[in-house]
Parts: sequence; C-alpha cells; structure tokens
Amino acid sequence: MKKPFVNLIIIILIFLCALFVDVSHENGLRIGSLQRSGNLYLGLDLQGGMQVLLEADVEDGTVVSADQLNTARQILENRSNGLGVSDVVFQVAGSNRILAEFPGMTNTEEVLATLKGTGLLEFVDTGDEFMMEGDPIKTDLTVSSSEKSSETTTTAAATAANLTDSSDSSDSTETATEEKVYHTVLTGAALQNVSVQMENSTPVVAFELKSDASQTFADFTSANIGKYLTIVLDGKVISSPRINGAITGGSGVITGNFTIDSANALSVQLKYGALPVPLKIVEYKMIGATLGEDSLKKSLVAGLIGLALAALFMILYYRLAGAVAVLAIIFYGAVSLALYKLIPITLSLSGIAGFILTTGGAFDANILMFERLKEELRNGKTINQAITLCWTRAWSSIRDSNVATLITAAILFYFGSSFGATIVKGFAVSLCLGVLISMFTAFLVTRTLLHYTTKVVKPENQNKWFGV
Repeated sequence: MKKPFVNLIIIILIFLCALFVDVSHENGLRIGSLQRSGNLYLGLDLQGGMQVLLEADVEDGTVVSADQLNTARQILENRSNGLGVSDVVFQVAGSNRILAEFPGMTNTEEVLATLKGTGLLEFVDTGDEFMMEGDPIKTDLTVSSSEKSSETTTTAAATAANLTDSSDSSDSTETATEEKVYHTVLTGAALQNVSVQMENSTPVVAFELKSDASQTFADFTSANIGKYLTIVLDGKVISSPRINGAITGGSGVITGNFTIDSANALSVQLKYGALPVPLKIVEYKMIGATLGEDSLKKSLVAGLIGLALAALFMILYYRLAGAVAVLAIIFYGAVSLALYKLIPITLSLSGIAGFILTTGGAFDANILMFERLKEELRNGKTINQAITLCWTRAWSSIRDSNVATLITAAILFYFGSSFGATIVKGFAVSLCLGVLISMFTAFLVTRTLLHYTTKVVKPENQNKWFGV
C-alpha cells in the first residue's frame, strides 16, 4: 500500500510542475538558473524565417574534420544568440557544410553580418573605462588604412578651413575626433589554453598564455593595476574585467557574474574566437510559414477531435480501465508540452506529427495492458492480482515495440543530422521523447491510477466495469 501511495504523490507533483510550465508566463519562465521564454519555439514552417547554408571555404582536396565543423557550429551558434534568437538551429550537413535556421528572423543583413564575422579576439586597454557587454569598440588593430586616410583627409580639411573660418574649424575637429580608438594589447592568438573553474562556488574563466605573450601580459598588468582590460570579439565587448593584480605567471582568471552556462560560452569564445575553418555563404533564403495561423488552429482542432474519438473508444470498450487510460494520456500530454518548453524543442510540422504518433503509441501500451488485465480476470484472478500481472506480462511486448521505435528514431536523427534534413531530425526528436514519456506513463501512471480507482469504485461486476 505504501508504494502505490508514494507513486501517487510523485504523479501529482510531476503533473502540477508540468502544468506550471505549460501555463504562459508574461515575464518568461525561470527555474533556478534555467530561464526560458515560457512559449513554444516554433520552426520555420510554422512562423517563417531565414535559412542559410554555409560551406567550408578551402582548396579542393583539403579535408575538413568533423571536430572543426562542430567547433565552427558552436561558435556560430554563440554569435547568433546575440541576435536574441534563442531557438536558432545550427547543424552540420554532410562533410563540409553547416545549415543555419533563424525562425522568425527577417533582418537579412544582421544575420549575414553575424555569420560572416571574422572572429577576431582582442585584449584591449580601456584604462579607467568599464565597457558594457555588447558595446561596439574601435581598436588600433582594426583601424584600416582607408579609415586612417579618411581621418588624415578630414584633418587636412579642418586645417584648410582654419585659414578661412575659425568656427568651421571647431566643428570639423569634433567630427574628426569623436570616435575613440583603444590600444590592443594581445589577440586571441596569444591564448594557449582556456577552461572553466570554480572559485568559492562561483564559476570563473581561467586562461594560459603562450610563452612569447606572457612577458607582454606581465608588463602590461603590472603597470595597469586597478584599470580595465576589455575583451573584444569582432569589434564588440564580451567582458570588461578589472586588473586586480600583476599577472606574471602567464595565466590568470576572468571573474564576473557568471553562471556555468555563461562561463562556458565565454570560454568557447576565448578559445575559439576565430573559426577553425573558413566558411562562405553558399545560399540564403527567406522562408514563409507554410502553415498559417488559421491552418494551425484547424490542425490542432482536428488533433483534439481525433484524441476525443480515441478516448471515447477506450472508455466504451475498456470501461473503467479506459477512463484511467484517458487520465494517463492527459498526464502524458502535459509532461510532453512542458519538456518541449524546457529543453527547448523547436516545434515544426514534423514535430507535431511525431507527437501525435507517440500519443497513439501511448494508447497502444495501455491497450496491451488492459487486454492482459481482461485475460487475468477471465482466469479467475482478483482485481489486485490482475492489475499486478497485466503489466508484468505485457511488458515484453511494450518494451520490444518501443525499443524498435527508438532505434528507428535514432537512425532518422543520425541521417537528419548528417544531411541537414531538419524535418527528419525534428520528427525523430519528438518521436524519441514521446516514446520515453509514454513508457513512463504506462509504467507508473496507468498502474497506480488503476490501483486507486479500483479501491475507490470497488467494482464487483467485471463485465460492467472492465468489459470482460
């Protein structure tokens, strides 16, 4: 009796937590360090957006390793997150391509500029100035000869204007000097190793410099204690730590208000500031939503009607057990939706298809159990005995069918990842997740609810209550 009661408490807690996640949150959803928008992430086919295909820009015959492509994918993903597109999808396609999808994005220039960034990492001397993350900054390393020429021309024009009109000279001088240029101390090429460590339960980013850069770094930090050494990637600030002491050993740590995720992201940016393999944009295109809002609503209505008919069949054919199955499917749906939001999973048409298919699979597991239940009741077993035996004897069939489905999903996911077929990959992810949740639901929820409903109802007429 104690075990079913504990199971019931677990079911109720999981269901309440799932409902909390499922409900929309105006200010987003935050659970500890986990933060989500609180909404479902919709794919390109549901909300439209932009798709970009990148290819390794190498000479013919040059082999690009899988590690290089995966590292480039991670760097591009970190860069693109700065656009505010948390559900952006980057995946390796084949042996030398990366496919990027930006659901909901319509600013073509911003996306392409982010993808084509050089990945130049700089340690910049900003003196007493603390720079905010994301601020653009100009350094003496990135000032091109054309800009220098332009500044020279502007200064010459100001000098000429000074000979004729002093007021014009003042305006021109301000124009020529309004943008400050900071000095680059070191670049990312000086880094030898970067890692995330914990200091007093707080994540920090530790780094080691190459031997030839250690002395330069030691001299600079010794002379600039209390000032800021700003870290810049592609002309934008990613961190602006204060120099707390001379760093003479060729290694140091970057402290800040880091979480594990943000520290890891900074570590990747520092370690792989530049892409390990050059990439070029092969093609890009804007994709309109293939399923409009009205069609999506109609599809959801059709899905609900189908589920209602399936639930009606279960109740009519299996009676009390069928009603328990309906409750279990409600639990399954609530948990699935919550996980879609928390992981998060980008929901596309193929993902919806996978969800509906696994919902049918969840009903199937219950049907196998209930048929075994009816057999045991016909053989003279008590209700409690039949409930215990129905899972034991149906488990092998449930296990084999679901394992076969998981193997199929893994194969689909592999080929979807290898060839950039996002539709196949989305279907595989939702199929795999649905199978796992449906097995958990059949194992824990259906059995526990059967136990308690029979305790409450106390069915004596087996034909009336179970259709035996």
